[in-house]
Amino acid sequence: MTQPGLRLQRFFKGAFLECRSKPLVSIFLMALFLVAGPSAFAAIAQGGDGSPGYTFVDVFFAFITLSFLVLVGRWIRQHVGVLQALFLPSSIVAGVVALLLGPGVLGGIVSAIAGEGSLLANGLFPQPILAVWSAIPGVFINIVFATIFLGEFIPPPSEIWRRASPQVAFGQSIAWGQYVVGLLLAMLVLGPVFGLPPVSGALIEIGFEGGHGTAAGMAEVFEEVGFEAGPDLAVGMATVGIVTGIIAGVALSNWGRHRGHTVASRQAIDDIPADAQERLPVEEEDPETTEKRRRHLSSLLVDPLSLQFGFVGVAIAIGWVILELLVLIESLTWNRGGTGFEVLGGIPLFPMALVGGIIVQLLLKRLNKQYLISRQLMVRIGGVALDATIVAALASISLAIIARNFGAFAVLAIAGITWNVLFFIYFAPRMIPRAWFERGIGDMGQSMGVTATGILLMRMVDPDDRTGAFESFGYKQLFFEPIVGGGLFTGAAPVLINRFGPLAILLLTGGLLAFWIIFGLWNYKKISQATAIESQRETVRVRQ
Repeated sequence: MTQPGLRLQRFFKGAFLECRSKPLVSIFLMALFLVAGPSAFAAIAQGGDGSPGYTFVDVFFAFITLSFLVLVGRWIRQHVGVLQALFLPSSIVAGVVALLLGPGVLGGIVSAIAGEGSLLANGLFPQPILAVWSAIPGVFINIVFATIFLGEFIPPPSEIWRRASPQVAFGQSIAWGQYVVGLLLAMLVLGPVFGLPPVSGALIEIGFEGGHGTAAGMAEVFEEVGFEAGPDLAVGMATVGIVTGIIAGVALSNWGRHRGHTVASRQAIDDIPADAQERLPVEEEDPETTEKRRRHLSSLLVDPLSLQFGFVGVAIAIGWVILELLVLIESLTWNRGGTGFEVLGGIPLFPMALVGGIIVQLLLKRLNKQYLISRQLMVRIGGVALDATIVAALASISLAIIARNFGAFAVLAIAGITWNVLFFIYFAPRMIPRAWFERGIGDMGQSMGVTATGILLMRMVDPDDRTGAFESFGYKQLFFEPIVGGGLFTGAAPVLINRFGPLAILLLTGGLLAFWIIFGLWNYKKISQATAIESQRETVRVRQ
């Protein structure tokens, strides 16, 4: 054998031994193949003919412009008291600024005055930049969902369920109820009166429970089912949800305090940081974990942030593999030859990226390498990706589409808000045994905006976490996010409605709503009885 051949053989032998002795190395190599392999094969297959209509320079300047808009949005928010009072994130302000300066508003005004071919007929942004922005949400939302559980401590399911089961039941009930309300409106009002397709019944859950990121990430799914107005209406619903969520939450906080429903003293709104909705709370890391990571990284020539990006890539790659396997199974079974019905093929990647993140976190814990992930950096990565998603999604909204469907849009928004508020007032005290107001208002806030809205409202009524609401809320997410609020069912809902019809999905979601309400009421009674028995035993011990 030639000398180069011997060197090649030794290289592969050494790589094999390294992978056997260090499982983490094999994980990274597998991830590299999963990420780079499909891209490389796709590039070879396209042969360079699949141009998206913009260059890499356009992408570069699109992100520079987007970053500048975030700074502008931050400056406007700091100087406009109303925006601070509403606790609106700077990304939403920046997205609205981009929308006003784009072709929908500024461009439309200039075109009406000076004609289609005038200088600012397309607004301040050239078409390639707008094309890049329209593609950002569908890509960056995968990063957002991949980071949700990376670096989080995931206790045993039994422990999670013991602490969070009342809020799981309450949160699931709100989410499935949004489908029930939306589908009923789609069948009785939106279709007959406004001419919208049945898929419009999913808009409340996607916009309210899912938020801007989910609404923007569902654009391709809406297009696949033929609902072209869906992406714009969903992002519009998310905007209405986050604003009304804050307004309704503040009003309910005052109501709960005056009626004596709060356990903890309410924090004055003036004492809450103005950027409270932009800074998600992150638990302090164990110093031992930090030191382990520091020692490990000292031997690697890699920036800590780059390492975290690597784990995000692994999570997304695992999610992609899971999704491809599901699509393959579907093509070999009920959709053999493309003649059956397709459901899994219409699910977007981001719910699977969330599952991939859970798998990576559990795998690292099994290998005793969980210290490699920094939760603080993961929150920052997800935050940047979410900001980019929100700004790009709002900048790409077609106001003309929302204006044409304003009646249906208003009906959905009012119905969704009414359902969330009334369900909270009536069922929270009947499903959550202890500190129902503090715990329930977090779920109500999340169901009308984003997770940060729920956390913000909990800060208002329980600033020192005397009730344990923050912990229960976090544990609830493990049983919540993978399914609704951007989870598997959220991604599949438009496809399911389009395939099986609104009545079948209404029966399914109605059944799930009934199940969670019944379980929540029963669980409340069970926990209350157990608490009463424990209290009696404690009283007996004290007397003895």
